[in-house]
Amino acid sequence: MASIFKWLLRLTGGAILLVLVAVLGLYYLLSRSLPDYDKSLTVEGLSAPVEIVRDHANVPHIFGQADADTFFGLGYAHAQDRLWQMVMLRRTAQGRLSEVFGPRTLEIDKVMRRFDLHDLARSSVAAQTPETLRALEAYAAGVNARLAEINADALGRGAPEMFLFNAPMAPWQPADSLAILKLMAVQLSSHLEHEVLRARTSLALEEATRIDDILPLAPGSGLAALPDYASLMPGAETLRHAALAERPRDPLSPFNPRAFAGASNAWAAAPARSASSGTLLANDPHLGFSAPAIWYLARLELERGGVIGGTIPGMPAILSGRSNDLGWGLTSSYLDDQDVHIERLNPENPGEYLTPEGYKPFRTARSIIRIKDAEPVTLTLRWTDNGPVLPGSHADLGTVTPAGHVASLSWTALDPADTTMSAAIALMGAASVTEALAAGELYIAPSQNVLLVDNDTIAMKTLGAMPRRNAQHESQGRMPSRGWVRQNRWQGISPYSANPEFIAPAGGVLGNTNNKTVDRPFPLHVSFVWGDTQRIHRWQRLMQSREVHTRDSFIEAQLDTVSFTARSLLPLIGANLWFTGEAAPDGTPERQRQRALDLLSDWNGEMNEHLPEPLIYAAWMRALQDRLIRDDLGPLSREFAHPDPVFIERVYRDIDGASAWCDVRQSSPVETCTDIARMALDDALVWINERYGTALESLRWGDAHQATHDHPVLGDVPVLRYFVNIRQSTSGGDNTLQRGRTRGAGPEPFQNVHGAGYRGVYDFADPDSSVFIISTGQSGHFLSRHYDDLAQLWRRGEYIPMSLDPELARAAAVGITLLEPAVPQ
Repeated sequence: MASIFKWLLRLTGGAILLVLVAVLGLYYLLSRSLPDYDKSLTVEGLSAPVEIVRDHANVPHIFGQADADTFFGLGYAHAQDRLWQMVMLRRTAQGRLSEVFGPRTLEIDKVMRRFDLHDLARSSVAAQTPETLRALEAYAAGVNARLAEINADALGRGAPEMFLFNAPMAPWQPADSLAILKLMAVQLSSHLEHEVLRARTSLALEEATRIDDILPLAPGSGLAALPDYASLMPGAETLRHAALAERPRDPLSPFNPRAFAGASNAWAAAPARSASSGTLLANDPHLGFSAPAIWYLARLELERGGVIGGTIPGMPAILSGRSNDLGWGLTSSYLDDQDVHIERLNPENPGEYLTPEGYKPFRTARSIIRIKDAEPVTLTLRWTDNGPVLPGSHADLGTVTPAGHVASLSWTALDPADTTMSAAIALMGAASVTEALAAGELYIAPSQNVLLVDNDTIAMKTLGAMPRRNAQHESQGRMPSRGWVRQNRWQGISPYSANPEFIAPAGGVLGNTNNKTVDRPFPLHVSFVWGDTQRIHRWQRLMQSREVHTRDSFIEAQLDTVSFTARSLLPLIGANLWFTGEAAPDGTPERQRQRALDLLSDWNGEMNEHLPEPLIYAAWMRALQDRLIRDDLGPLSREFAHPDPVFIERVYRDIDGASAWCDVRQSSPVETCTDIARMALDDALVWINERYGTALESLRWGDAHQATHDHPVLGDVPVLRYFVNIRQSTSGGDNTLQRGRTRGAGPEPFQNVHGAGYRGVYDFADPDSSVFIISTGQSGHFLSRHYDDLAQLWRRGEYIPMSLDPELARAAAVGITLLEPAVPQ
């Protein structure tokens, strides 16, 4: 027996030793790719030495004697810290994820191949300005210099993920940067999804007029109703009960649901409204959270001067930031730059589609998708005059496409001579608002509002190609239209001067929270879909509450968590519930409801992570909308996971008879809106009790509203996910200025998944007092201390300095990299 015990001990000890050796070996291999920031390196492609000074937050300050050398340094720095992220962005744009991840990503690749972004990017290289072409080539050379160093010194393939998912990496090309910019358009565009959803909703509703309740236009539109989709599209009647397949979204997918298609805040103050008599600008673009964040901070020393701000790895541009003379920030404009067309196939020849001139053959090409551990798949890509043909599985297009038809997409991002990168490069070199506005004429997609400030002037301009539509367009671009009808086709692009523009407003303050900016009649309307009807009210209140503003008041507005929506909806919905009835016995549902109403009655609408009221309110609104729409929309109600404040207000104010949503069609009694509000609150409290317990006063919004900065690939791997995912309790919500967009569905519907990955506030009275932050850290390497070192600052609402003073960067540098040009042989 003793001998057996000894052998068991030896085997256990040996197993532990083997595991320890394996762990240490794996750590050694993965840590080989940790960048060394303090070194000298001789590289090909430079005309003069480049110095990369990493400040205490690991922000690279890149000093080159020529612009091309500086962009080379940026490419090198991006590849040092975010190589895997760059590779993934490029593979996504190319439609080549399945080469690494197998069948899991095949459907993503199929759609991306149909968009053909990378080929379009290659075509766009020649359209760039000479300055931009030099920047792209130098940036690519910098990336490739890092790849050469990795290969020469066996640096763990450059990133831990590259070791875990071994796949060859081609040298970086200028077209790769342009393709990533086009990929941003994929992630930020939502009009395709909106058109399909409006058509599906039109088919599902028994009363077509009710579509303006559940999919309301921004207030002030004053538009006539459209015909229902069934009368607009021949054969659509057969689609009324089309089955919907519920497909979970892959973290690797660039196709965001419409609720997450992009948002942002930006505001500016003129000298007359600034306490320091200098212009002010604040910007916080909103994108899906990930680890690392999509944003990367950098400072570039260009021939015109220093530029600092937020970049996206893979592209040689400061997209939001400042120079000594100019500050710029971006918000999603929601310009309608997409139209879905339903194309009729020739019944005698499915290789042809109907046009105004008769049937015409599709333009076709073959594309082979290679799949890890599976046979390759060959696609036949088809294009019409309106754009590429998309599969029915994409965005549920099949549910609105009658038999004998296919769906195609017109989209400005598919321009083969896209000069958006040239606009971004020119913007960095602009010395005034006037120069910056001129640079914006080259901008194509994705459409953005740019907020601009120089030392004297503030301005806002909508950038991006604005399609010209016929005034007689059958659906006005709000639903898929017949592609063979001439008036439904685009008639070119409107002149840049037609894009909305606001320069030096009399009030001295400009801002945008993705709200409606103009109220023009169709077809000059810009958009029927806007990203915000709520945050703008809170912003106006904060801006009007002060005669003059400071950097700190702009920061305060960025971090504001008071919900105008909660303040306006709760008194309306609970009008007949507050303080009514006698006290109910403890332990009863009625007593629980009274406690919840008591808490909400004293609440000021602040979505603070430490309070219980935000969770009760959010759960109530979610249950309320579900109660209102489920009997009318059935399975389609899943597409309305986020409560729409305008819809709920229309119902409870009975605008145009919208209170009809309160009656449950399948029941005999006629339910009132008060009945539905009470039942929805009970639903919400049951859900809260099951999840968090019955002690309402001890609830914390932050326990449900966790920011999920998850690794897109390794985030679900057991054990490893605790090292690569960054989770944080956060304040804010769907409709607060400090926006924390909730997931909306699933077992954790209130997780914070979409918000300000970058924040910047620029003060031109004292530019070096400007500040910025990103939501994770600069490094994409999960073993680096810079992987998440900025995350807690971001969560607490803190910032780091945004200085162009090189000595301040050197004072607390974590390393200085010197890139020396190779001596010609």
